[in-house]
Amino acid sequence: MSGVERPALRHAVPLVGAVVFAGLAAARGTDAALPALLLTATVGLALAVVDLACLRLPDPLVAAVAGAAALGLVPVALAGGTPERLLAALAGAAVSFGGYVLLALLPGARLGFGDVKLAAALGLPLGWLGWPALGLGLLLPHLLNGVVVLALLAAGRVRRDTPLPFGPAILAGAWLAVLLA
Repeated sequence: MSGVERPALRHAVPLVGAVVFAGLAAARGTDAALPALLLTATVGLALAVVDLACLRLPDPLVAAVAGAAALGLVPVALAGGTPERLLAALAGAAVSFGGYVLLALLPGARLGFGDVKLAAALGLPLGWLGWPALGLGLLLPHLLNGVVVLALLAAGRVRRDTPLPFGPAILAGAWLAVLLA
């Protein structure tokens, strides 16, 4: 039985989605970029479920995350007369991509290139929100994942060599960065 078929996880997805959407709505309020963030989060939730189930971040879904962010932010920038924010979004994607490539290439790294691409895709909305949001979005996934891994190790649920998904931590870290920025 895969992870998605387990009843507890299947019932948790709507609850997690509600928390994610409510958090974004509360944090961003009347921000014109809120629809882009909600669309990005919607695709991100699907991507998290897939990664939890099969330890993969499929390129089409990662591309959908990037597309949701880009398609949502371009009209906001053009309508608001702030096309320079698109450059900040692209810079955020480039910084995220570069940082995660370096991490993935470290000896013994367990970071896959799906994680690298996802970080770059989420760098778009984080870059749009500014450097503090991007910095948090780059740091928080590692802190969150570290806590989860330590708890799983302490509970005897995993060993040091057990492969674990990192995509949900990247998504959760980006979400928290949006809330805190």
